[in-house]
Amino acid sequence: MFSTLLVANRGEIACRVFRTCRDLGIRTVAVHSEADAGALHARVADASVRLPGEAPADTYLRGDLIVKAAVAAGADAVHPGYGFLSENAGFARAVLDAGLVWIGPPPRAIEAMASKTRAKQLMGIQPLTEVTEVTESDLPVLVKAAAGGGGRGMRVVRHLADLEAELAAARAEAASAFGDGEVFVEPYVENGRHVEVQILADTHGTVRPLGTRDCSLQRRHQKVIEEAPAPGLSAALQDELCALAVRAARAVDYVGAGTVEFLVADGQAHFLEMNTRLQVEHPVTEAVFGIDLVAEQIRIAEGHPLETDPPRARGHAVEARLYAEDPARDWSPQTGTLHRLSVPESVRLDTGYTDGDTIGVHYDPMLAKVVAHAPTRTEAVRKLASALERAVIHGPVTNRDLLVRSLRHPEFTAARMDTGFYDRHLPDLTEPSPDPHAPLAAALADAHGRSRFGGWRNVPSAPQTKRYLMAGQEHEARYRHTRQGLEADGVRVVHADPRLVILDVAGVERKYQVTHYGSQVHVNTTALTALPRFPDPAAQHAPGSLLAPMPGTVVRVADGLTAGTPVKAGEPLLWLEAMKMQHKITAPATGTLTDLCVVLGQQVEPGALLAVVKEAP
Repeated sequence: MFSTLLVANRGEIACRVFRTCRDLGIRTVAVHSEADAGALHARVADASVRLPGEAPADTYLRGDLIVKAAVAAGADAVHPGYGFLSENAGFARAVLDAGLVWIGPPPRAIEAMASKTRAKQLMGIQPLTEVTEVTESDLPVLVKAAAGGGGRGMRVVRHLADLEAELAAARAEAASAFGDGEVFVEPYVENGRHVEVQILADTHGTVRPLGTRDCSLQRRHQKVIEEAPAPGLSAALQDELCALAVRAARAVDYVGAGTVEFLVADGQAHFLEMNTRLQVEHPVTEAVFGIDLVAEQIRIAEGHPLETDPPRARGHAVEARLYAEDPARDWSPQTGTLHRLSVPESVRLDTGYTDGDTIGVHYDPMLAKVVAHAPTRTEAVRKLASALERAVIHGPVTNRDLLVRSLRHPEFTAARMDTGFYDRHLPDLTEPSPDPHAPLAAALADAHGRSRFGGWRNVPSAPQTKRYLMAGQEHEARYRHTRQGLEADGVRVVHADPRLVILDVAGVERKYQVTHYGSQVHVNTTALTALPRFPDPAAQHAPGSLLAPMPGTVVRVADGLTAGTPVKAGEPLLWLEAMKMQHKITAPATGTLTDLCVVLGQQVEPGALLAVVKEAP
């Protein structure tokens, strides 16, 4: 038995582990970088230790500092969370060597499954054929990081000419995320399903599979929507997957919670990897089996056997990952203040943020996981879509609308999804569809009460106008102050105050909740930016200007790129790294690069001028 646990991680997973520790009466210790000094996980822990370091993104990779922090804080156990050092055998050994309890599998098991290539050899099952010398006939291929997961260091290559650049990008991304730049190449299977099996194994020889999960909806090879159980699998295939997962665990004498991942295509299961840690999507398994996987990890680490009677599955659960990102702009991560985050009480919310927190540039852009559980898949999907639609999310752009549309897409509702879902449907799923009356509601809320100061006239006059930016386009709202109150063309203003506007639109009264944060306005789920009455000439950019779509660091510049270089439309010019992912900035048109405004290593803010391309006549 132990009394104090340190979580060697941050954000949502640290908060989630702390929640279970509080339930079990275990004291908690957080570690944090300088950038995370005010983060939620550091605030909710019983004690916290700042990890020194100049690079916030690398702080949580310093195993030596984390072990030192655990000893200094009086912790007697360490939970690694996921990501960072969670699958690092050296870190696990350092924890054990310090006389601490390691909440995870033995280091030798981590080591055995750490490399995807070695894991396939160890399993002795038929893996996808690895390609060592790629030719045109092998395409498309998938470049993958040998260590780690979460979509980092993964690239699909469809043209042989792109291979070297994608290998370089994958190596850099893998090294940044996992401290290991090893990558390999294998054939890319189109339209497969990503299915995994959750396992628990104790120190007494019991290995228990806890059903399947489907994680096929992915962007950048990182999961977006997950569910349990995986729908539409035959009983025979489910049994095979669970048997293979148990086999993988027994092959390395596994202990603790882990996940075995497969690609399912044409009714066949291909082993991908074993993740020797808790997965981000573990809540759907918890919901279906009515268990706490973190509590099970702790019990196993304390030497307790698994319960004799395995838990029984009930119902269906679906999880959506809420990201601060813009899916319509190449999934570019967003930063800024998260003013408000609230979801209906009917669903589970796991998050590392609270109202007023800042979303920074150093870490993954996931804000929260929202989980719904119901007796059937149809009910669970509907429940989650409705909860996300009703959620209050005020701050940077998020993928909320994409999630709602994905959950309601016919392919998903019919369980016909695969890993190519977003490749096929992203343009439709990100087509802007803002409420056309949102700008008017914002203007009426802003105008409330002004008639007392002379807003109305005895004689007819021009309407009042306010301009807003909504879904990338400028909109003008027109209204009038009259003796009877505020009026607008085409609708009847039933009520208007600074926070609530009710409009009668074609006989239907519609309510608009309005919240202002400076020039940012949220009207229900629509975000707007109030535009100044007179535009600032200094804010204008020359045609062909390339602006930073996100905050980040310039990590690569195309070879030989200088002012005067001819470029082709779509040609990569430079790469920004933000939140551990690299983002390619391409030429908007064929022409000449007239100005390169950044240098290697430079940090830029959103909207910063990166380069200017003069289009060829």
